[in-house]
This record gives sequence, structure tokens and C-alpha cells, in this order.
Amino acid sequence: MTQAPQPPCLIVNADDYGYFRCVSRGILEGARQGIVTATGVFANAPDLAEQAAWLRECDQLDSGVHLNLTDGVPLTSQMREKLSRWSGRFPRKSGLAAAVLSGSVTPADVRLEWTAQVERCLELRLRPNFLNSHEHIHMLPPLFPVARELAAQFGIAHLRFPSVRLFARVSRAAFLRNAIMKGLQWANRGGRGIAAPRFLGLAASGRLGLPDLQREVESMQPGGIYELMCHPGHFDANEVSDRRLLAYHDWEGELNTLANPSARSLLASRGVRLVGYRHLEVRDGQLALRPGALGGS
Repeated sequence: MTQAPQPPCLIVNADDYGYFRCVSRGILEGARQGIVTATGVFANAPDLAEQAAWLRECDQLDSGVHLNLTDGVPLTSQMREKLSRWSGRFPRKSGLAAAVLSGSVTPADVRLEWTAQVERCLELRLRPNFLNSHEHIHMLPPLFPVARELAAQFGIAHLRFPSVRLFARVSRAAFLRNAIMKGLQWANRGGRGIAAPRFLGLAASGRLGLPDLQREVESMQPGGIYELMCHPGHFDANEVSDRRLLAYHDWEGELNTLANPSARSLLASRGVRLVGYRHLEVRDGQLALRPGALGGS
């Protein structure tokens, strides 16, 4: 007798916890009232202790470390010294990438900083079970092995590998993002040896709406395990004034999408099971649902 195909599983992973208090509050709301199941933590956030306490109280959210090299102040003095031309602060992604590729910031420098970021989360009694990075900076080829080594060092089973469908959306900005990520995917040998969920959400990054969610859900295959990257949050003009961020992010819009009852109904109509990284394991080199993880799976 042929076994019926298993339904797809979906992690809804909110980036940028700790970026701003208003964003963190929105992520927590997205978990308690919507479909968010995981969040990556900005370990160098200046007021992370307070926000980590909020996160510890949200049992339904998995936490990971949102490795950072492009926003705020480094945790390590060595990295701050290396970034003296930027007054000891992380530069924008293009500046950081140039510094890494030129050798003025080395993989060893990055490893020291990222180790401090993981340790900061552990000190605050968070239990990270995945790694990803702000602006996907860990996909830079000199840094991808560093992220893999850190995951192994700290026993973190899951590392984001953003694979993309190049023609997933027709807008010029989305095509450019996909093309860059496709090149990085190729440069990192397609994530060989990485058991990661299939990645969704890059094309609509920063402005995920219900039509985008529907397109992603309709692309899922039976038995597949997927991660949807998202950026929900609240907006507070007293906290956020950077025009570049405001042009990219519609935090409230994404929160409304993910907390909308229609989102949960959409998943149910397609038989999609919401999971966290806690429900997964790597079995024979492949990502799989833990037996009994969802009470009968």
C-alpha cells in the first residue's frame, strides 16, 4: 500500500529581534496572535537584556542568533579597532564586504565577534537553535565557513542557507536580490553538507503581504520543510528615523499579514503544518521532522 505524502512543514522566522524595542514587541505579537514560530536575535543590541527577558517568556518562539556585521557597535574591542575608519561602528553591507574581501577585516576577526554574539545570547539564558545573519552577510564566501564552524562549536544544528528561485517575482529590486543571492549560493557550493529548510521570502523581503504569502504557500511541495523569512514589527517614530530603513521595511504591514486570521486559514487550506526548529532534526544528512514532535507526526 502506497503511503500518503506528508504535508509540508513551515517555519515562519522573523528576523531582527532586538533591532528596536518596537520591532521586538511586534515579533512577540506575531507569535502570540499570528503564525510566527522563530526569531533571530541581534546580539549587539544595547538593551538586549530587557528584550531577552521578554523573549524568554514567549514559549512558542524559537530563538536563534542573527549574526551581525552591518549595524550598530561590535561587541569585541578587536572588531571596533578594525573599524576605526567608521568610528568603531559596523559600516553598511558594501563597506563591510569590501573590508572582508580586501583583508582589512579577516575571517578570524569575524569569528571572534560572532563568537561573542553567540555567547551574549547564552549569557542571557536564550537557547539558540539556529544561526542566520543580518543582510545575509554570512553568505559572503570568506565568512560562510566561519558560520558553519560556529554552528558546530556551539552545537547549533541549523544554519540558514538562502536558496532562491531567480524568477520568483518580476520587480527589478526583487530580481536583483535574487540574482545576488543566487551567485552567493553558487559560490558557497550550493550549501553542500548543509541540511537547511527550503528558503522562502526573499523576493518580498521587507514588505510581505497576503498575496506574497499565498504565492509562497502554493509553491510548497508535499513532505517539504520550508523557512519563510519575514520582518514583522511595530513602528515607533521615536525609535526609527533612518530613511533607508523606512524605505525598505513595512513592519506594521508584515505584522498585519502574519497576524491576520486569513494567514492561518491559508496554511490550513493547504495542509501546511507550522513548526519551529525545535521540531526538526538532521537524520542521515537530511532535515526531518522529529518523531512525535507535533503530537502524532
